[in-house]
Amino acid sequence: MRARSASARASARRRQVRATAVVAGLAALALAFSGCAPETSVAISTPPQVDGPLPDATRAQLEASVTHAMAAAGASGAIVGVWVPWSGTWVTGLGTESSIDATPVDADMVFRIADATRPMTCDVLYRLAADGVVGLDDSVSEYVTGVPDLEGVTLLELCNGTSGIGSYQPTLQAQWLTNPKRVWGARELTSFGLGYSEFTGENSPYRDSDTAYILLGLALERASGKSAAALLDQYVFEPLDMVSSSLPRPAAATPSKTEPVLLGHHSLPGADGVMNCTEPLDITPLSSSIGFTDSGVTSTITDLGRYAQALAAGALAPEGQPDRWAAPLPVSADGPSWLQSTGGAFLAGSLIGQHGTMPGYITAVYSDPGTGMTVAVVLNNSAAGAGLGASLAWELAAIASKAPAASGQTAPEFGLPWTAEQYHEAVTQAAVCPIP
Repeated sequence: MRARSASARASARRRQVRATAVVAGLAALALAFSGCAPETSVAISTPPQVDGPLPDATRAQLEASVTHAMAAAGASGAIVGVWVPWSGTWVTGLGTESSIDATPVDADMVFRIADATRPMTCDVLYRLAADGVVGLDDSVSEYVTGVPDLEGVTLLELCNGTSGIGSYQPTLQAQWLTNPKRVWGARELTSFGLGYSEFTGENSPYRDSDTAYILLGLALERASGKSAAALLDQYVFEPLDMVSSSLPRPAAATPSKTEPVLLGHHSLPGADGVMNCTEPLDITPLSSSIGFTDSGVTSTITDLGRYAQALAAGALAPEGQPDRWAAPLPVSADGPSWLQSTGGAFLAGSLIGQHGTMPGYITAVYSDPGTGMTVAVVLNNSAAGAGLGASLAWELAAIASKAPAASGQTAPEFGLPWTAEQYHEAVTQAAVCPIP
């Protein structure tokens, strides 16, 4: 009888692991009910954070940058967190819920984190690979059947953005705005993205693809026998004590039913073609199904900042796994050389993070693994797009990097390949609403 190939033997072992995982899951459940659940929290290896606010001058610069971006985006509110270990912190809400709801924005409000979901989905992939449930080089077709042209696409390529698969958002955005409560099937979403795919074989260049992360989520669900929400809870939220983070059920709802919510909006052009910046569409009750494992997670600014620090520091990385950031690819041929992508995240200079949009919100979060400096921000109007969020985050990071050291501390020697002024101007250029 002919011997099986190494890949076939590995697949057989993974199937056996998936079967035994059911038994292990039942045992873990029994432990939880008996009060003997195993400890799952992980530590984040970053320099100690100064317990105090950032200097007044630094906070004034940061606030001016955020309010400038709010005006550019037509956002009535924003939440921002800046953590500078050698200097202090600034975590606050700015503005109001909307132009007609004068409720002040609070820093503890829940919002949709958009593309910051992507690296979380990749975290799950790496953990399941470490546990033998999947292989990084497994074909997605092994787990997601009935989808054409995916035989040569691996799970790792889906995570790294090198699958050549297109995006569904450009086709469906208008439908989301007119019918935000519709629940979309994950396979239905992928069908739109696959229609714009360019399969170019191994070593494909980076291509931004929401479809890829939906397919990755489906594959991880099938391989593990668990829902994507349960996987994110187990491998990301619980280990990092992200108590306000979740992947909601697909039924249309606000980002949280139990905690205060940042209302989300999207400005639309009027009949004259001019953007209506005073009466944006309230799109807060939305089906998370449009984002799923690409952009569906909800969180708070504190949880999101903690996640970014963990991501950059490799706190969730399994031992023995290959370096997740070892082979990044340029985001675009004509973009800055310091902006690259891999592992579900962007590498911007020394920073690691993500930025993106979900109807109602623009989000961005970045952290420096060496110093622990972290910035996270959300604006509650998505009309200006992801680029404005990235520009704002990089502007905030440039300001924060120059924060003076607190008493008894020493500012690290590190720099970023851009200036705050450069990305202040980029925010202005991305504006969809008048800036006073």
